[in-house]
Amino acid sequence: MSSINKIRKALYGTAKVLGDVNAVQKGTVGKRIARKAAGKATGKMLNKLFK
Repeated sequence: MSSINKIRKALYGTAKVLGDVNAVQKGTVGKRIARKAAGKATGKMLNKLFK
């Protein structure tokens, strides 16, 4: 794995954690969980559709 990929992975991981912290502070954790679940479901459907 190249160093750019490692940096990119670290940055995306940090952004994910910061988004979770922000949701907790704003009190919108439920919305965040629902959106994550909807995104995963949509991704799975699209994957099956275009496979």
